[in-house]
Amino acid sequence: MKHIKNKLEAKGVKPTYQRLCVLEYLEKNMNHPTAEMIYENIAKRIPTMSKTTIYNTLNLFLEKGLIHAVTITGTEVRYDINTFSHHHFLCRKCGKIVDIEVKCPFCDGEITQINGNEIEEIHGYFKGICKECREKNNKVER
Repeated sequence: MKHIKNKLEAKGVKPTYQRLCVLEYLEKNMNHPTAEMIYENIAKRIPTMSKTTIYNTLNLFLEKGLIHAVTITGTEVRYDINTFSHHHFLCRKCGKIVDIEVKCPFCDGEITQINGNEIEEIHGYFKGICKECREKNNKVER
């Protein structure tokens, strides 16, 4: 947990036990969890953890650039510890969101402006049916 503490301190965030637990959870669960998913998991270990603490911690992490918010499905916000430019794939069947690597001149920093507008953030996602769901579907059809 020392590296997690160092990450928080490097961003000027006081490393409270709750914050350490949330950041550790995000590092171990790269499935782009919702705040609710994070709360349900951590509350099993720390029954005194409140949803408010989870939301406040996530908002602080967003503000400090420790995580990114991923909104693909309208209003549902997922959280991503990978803060480097990358794209996401959303499975419309199971709801899983995964990081994908796609060659993109914007993400690589090759293009920093469009029509005189400076690019600060890029959000790209793909929707479809994931490999696992397609394989399950193929087994059912056989």
